[in-house]
Amino acid sequence: MTAMNSNHPGTRRSAGASQAPEHPRLRRERLTVSAMIRLYCNHHHHDDCRHCQQLREFAHQRLRRCRYGHSHKPTCAKCDIHCYAPAMRKQIQLIMKWSGPRMLWRHPWLALCHLLDSRRKPPKRPHGRPLPP
Repeated sequence: MTAMNSNHPGTRRSAGASQAPEHPRLRRERLTVSAMIRLYCNHHHHDDCRHCQQLREFAHQRLRRCRYGHSHKPTCAKCDIHCYAPAMRKQIQLIMKWSGPRMLWRHPWLALCHLLDSRRKPPKRPHGRPLPP
């Protein structure tokens, strides 16, 4: 019996086998923004509300479609391409401002990695690079 049978319904590869694997840096950023939104929502709304779920899905979509690509992406605070809609941008800034200090206690590894990523010099702005699907 093989360990990775893609026809087996319980395998992880059955749904997204055709997609390229996610870059570790983007995966970490996705986990970081999800943790920040979850901390904020659990404190202010006392559950995972629909609005926060939509914001998390929007943030994940923006990460997937980042014009910088996977490994060259600066942190959102240092990025000169503001890809969030104005209302979503204001909301995510509020969440990050509130959650940032609390991330050090709740998710120290993610917070440290994000802090180190924010120290990187942002790359030149990409021109004409098509957005991924």
